[in-house]
Amino acid sequence: MSGKNSRIAIWLPIVLACCLVTGMFIGNLFKNNSGNQLPVKVFTRQNKLSSILDFIENNYVDSVNPDSMTETIIPILLEKLDPHSIYIPPRELKEVNETLRGNFDGIGVQFNMQNDTILVIQTVKGGPSEKAGLLAGDRIISVNGIPVAGVKMPEDSIVNRLRGERDSDVKVGIYRKRTREKLVYSLKRGIIPVSSIDVGYMAAPGIGYIKITTFSQTTYPEFQEILSKLKRSGCRKLIIDLRGNTGGIMDPAIRIADDFLDKGQLIVYTKGRSRAREEYRATQEDSGKDLSLAILIDESSASASEIVAGAIQDNDRGWIIGRRSFGKGLVQEQAVLNDGSALRLTTARYYTPTGRSIQKPYTHGSDDYYHDIAQRYKKGEFMVADSIHFNDSLKYNTPEGRIVYGGGGIMPDYFVPYDTSGITPFFLKINAAGLIYKYALTYSDLHRDELLAFNKVEELADYLDSKDVLGSFKAHIIANGFNPSAFEWKESRLIIRTQLKAYIARNFMDNEGFYPIIQTIDNTLNKAIEVLRNKTP
Repeated sequence: MSGKNSRIAIWLPIVLACCLVTGMFIGNLFKNNSGNQLPVKVFTRQNKLSSILDFIENNYVDSVNPDSMTETIIPILLEKLDPHSIYIPPRELKEVNETLRGNFDGIGVQFNMQNDTILVIQTVKGGPSEKAGLLAGDRIISVNGIPVAGVKMPEDSIVNRLRGERDSDVKVGIYRKRTREKLVYSLKRGIIPVSSIDVGYMAAPGIGYIKITTFSQTTYPEFQEILSKLKRSGCRKLIIDLRGNTGGIMDPAIRIADDFLDKGQLIVYTKGRSRAREEYRATQEDSGKDLSLAILIDESSASASEIVAGAIQDNDRGWIIGRRSFGKGLVQEQAVLNDGSALRLTTARYYTPTGRSIQKPYTHGSDDYYHDIAQRYKKGEFMVADSIHFNDSLKYNTPEGRIVYGGGGIMPDYFVPYDTSGITPFFLKINAAGLIYKYALTYSDLHRDELLAFNKVEELADYLDSKDVLGSFKAHIIANGFNPSAFEWKESRLIIRTQLKAYIARNFMDNEGFYPIIQTIDNTLNKAIEVLRNKTP
């Protein structure tokens, strides 16, 4: 044995002994200082989080609510993944699912608050309120004997009182202004449909227009029904408006795109780390086969809306018009938990037919992700198309050679800037106060009998012009302390007059009255009409 090895053999036992004695000393020191031996908890790798929660519940100095802790932890955990993986508590899941399902349980009225009183705007056709005899213009003053008028009750609280389980009973107290009667109706709550399509009408000779606000389980049959009516009215070209449509269910978006593509054409495909590539292709030549097509999008068009726009653009099937879309290309799957809550987890990305992902970056957290729209505005993207820059590595070509880009929303074929005409500081002030809408509601209520005589929106609009509703509104706001300069009134009068007429028309003809009037100042819609008149994809 060498001298070196001999010295190691001599000193090693001494060193180990010293370590042992030192460890015992330190252990006794902690024991004496704490009063009790510090417990050692070993967590298994598979159940680390639940083990920690159990340990806290059983050993923490004060009492804790483990359910409350779990409700707090889960959203924080999901925030570390992506902006669209979310936890939905039991109390919110029902409302979320109602939106996607396309119906809810209630009495079937559209209402607004007027001077702290619920004013019925319309009753839902075939709903409990219409069947019982409630009328537009009625005031709801009590629900199950509890006053709801003049008591400053929050609107969501009133909604919760009117809604309830299907087939349950509710008593609604009514004041009918025109006859000065107080009535009580006993209603049985029923299924109230929620349309995902605002309107469908002929926007110009031969050109139909359909406004889809969300994608729910009822969207595709609604779309087919409206499109059939438009075709019977001579529709040969179609505008689908997806502005402001943040998405919803993927399936109806795929089925609508299918209606306009040739059998076998790719609509969208998805893939993820644990999800194999899944393709969705057009299955049949359907009702939109022979229609020229334009899709309207803006910065709020997302998810399922971008699936439709991407499928149409990448297959050279139609024109995309407006401003760059939001940029959500992530697919969520929902898991319902045993307490009635749900987890929506991102499991895949979707890709347009050319292979582009339009998901915008989210590496800097949810705040930056959602504030991206404000940053686009600051950089001038809403006003000038050239201010939008895409990475050349994300360039793709459609079959006909059009260049499209991935990496952050869908860029339209025809850019239409945000319309700021008429937007003066005065207009922003009265708009923020809701004065245009409130005056339209009051005017409708005061002139209900004469306005009910109109069944054509053009005639109603002309009548309102003849009555100088704009002049009456100006006198009203001046009396309430809003006095525009001559310049501000000149700049804003067109948008104010149009909105007044549109809101009044909506109170009597629903969206079939509103949208045709607003169309006169809708630059994006009018650009789509121009494109369809002059081009055929």
